[in-house]
Amino acid sequence: MKTTFSKAIAAVAITATLASCSKDDGPKNPGNFILAVTPAASTGVADYLVTAGSLDTGKVSIIGNGLEQDGTYRYYLTTNNKFYSMLYGQGNPGAVTAYSIQQGSLVKLTNFQTETVQAFAPVNNDILLTKVPRSIGADSTVYTYYQVNTSTNTIGKRGTLDALAPANNGEIAHFSWLQQVGNKVFAPFFPIKNNSFDSDFHDQAWIAVYSYPDMKLEKTIKDDRTSFIGRYFVNGLGVVENGDVYAFSSSVSTTSDLVGYKNVKRFTDTKPSAITRIKAGSTEFDKSYYFDFEAKSGNYYITNWLYIGGGKFVAHIQPKAKKGAYTAGSELAIVDVNAQSVTKVTGLPKLEDISGLTTNNYTPKDGRTAYIGVNLANTKCYVYKIDASTATATQGVEVIGGKITAVQHLD
Repeated sequence: MKTTFSKAIAAVAITATLASCSKDDGPKNPGNFILAVTPAASTGVADYLVTAGSLDTGKVSIIGNGLEQDGTYRYYLTTNNKFYSMLYGQGNPGAVTAYSIQQGSLVKLTNFQTETVQAFAPVNNDILLTKVPRSIGADSTVYTYYQVNTSTNTIGKRGTLDALAPANNGEIAHFSWLQQVGNKVFAPFFPIKNNSFDSDFHDQAWIAVYSYPDMKLEKTIKDDRTSFIGRYFVNGLGVVENGDVYAFSSSVSTTSDLVGYKNVKRFTDTKPSAITRIKAGSTEFDKSYYFDFEAKSGNYYITNWLYIGGGKFVAHIQPKAKKGAYTAGSELAIVDVNAQSVTKVTGLPKLEDISGLTTNNYTPKDGRTAYIGVNLANTKCYVYKIDASTATATQGVEVIGGKITAVQHLD
């Protein structure tokens, strides 16, 4: 099953019945590529969805075009050949809309209400969603989870899990993301204290391993060679064709110090940004594999990545000198986990001209190609085609009228 998903806060925990299937007037640029765009407006904006027949050439505009959505702060997931648009409710319920594509135009399949969750991922024919607590309760501290069937768009199951059990150290295990691995769910996490993102245990890597679909905690695996895996709402795991799992650590753990009357954050990690591995069929870290990313890249760290096939990732990277807990890298590199090599991508606009790169991106998983949205400081926006074989970026379709937030594709 072909799946892709966004690396950000999402909305979900389905509570409403399905709406009838209905057809919207499709965009004026028919095609099977989907571009999510936030209009260039300061207030009262709503995200738009437009389609395109190609990402390599041409122009696409949201002006008088596309589908206007109900509000901004949207996050996206593509699975089971459906495109899910989710409104982050900022603690309140938000809408989730599912689309398919017919003759190059988006067709709305359903619209339902949700509550905010902190991690989600495709698992089998479902979307698994988890709401993570940030305070330790007197009686219990639990995750709420939901399993949404993507064929029927209904909840197959919902339940709760002990949020203190994975770390087993008195701190909440805050999932950075979720990832299906074989018939299990791996949940990399960073421990957090009550009502705080501080921790006494951030300088290790942690993964909670759950069975599926019954969601029983089977074990927690730990590695002392890196800091925690991924970042806040960033999936640090990637599963390659033979079933091996690779995990990156940005090494951006922080804690708060009271300086005068202010809490000041400082970094507490002692390990470099690095990549580790869990062999196919195993639920232990492979101690024979260690990829020191900082050493191989010349003092860069990974902030995000996209697996494109053949053991290669397109990684967002940032100089260690500019390290930040929530900073998304504005440079790209081809990371080969087999050769343990890092090759910076050339052909992008000048770094000072880039206002941001999209982290929800498309790849045909051919081992060579990725499409990344590039938003420029002068308000121009393009999709760039990344060729991993040459580590080059080529300017593609121009997007007019707003900032690109996602690049996806449906068959």
